[in-house]
Amino acid sequence: MDKIVKSDAEWRAQLSDMAYKVTRKHGTERAGTHENFPKEPGTYMCVCCGAPLFEQDAKFESGTGWPSFYQPIDSEMVGEKVDRSFFMKRTEVHCNRCEAHLGHVFPDGPQPTGLRYCINGVALTFEPEE
Repeated sequence: MDKIVKSDAEWRAQLSDMAYKVTRKHGTERAGTHENFPKEPGTYMCVCCGAPLFEQDAKFESGTGWPSFYQPIDSEMVGEKVDRSFFMKRTEVHCNRCEAHLGHVFPDGPQPTGLRYCINGVALTFEPEE
């Protein structure tokens, strides 16, 4: 996979203020901000680099207010690291292609994986199936 590396100024110019705050500065959007994602078949892509991350088929309603998925398209595209912010230990997930912060993964999702990738909606774009 080709890594995408840009300067802070380049990311700021490309992204909205909220997308920059979330993806480049490890922020979190307010819950319920992106409940309007389409329901038709398609792919959720990284807002920073366009990497395909999640399929509509893996999306589920978690009740958290953030888009949730039980698995990524390719586990090589979504990296993990320990996040010890806010006096908690969580597993952060990021795009392996451009290092964009996406959200966190928790072990309380549905089968078949039992995982809940809780993703900031502003970190994603949606491309419908053709």
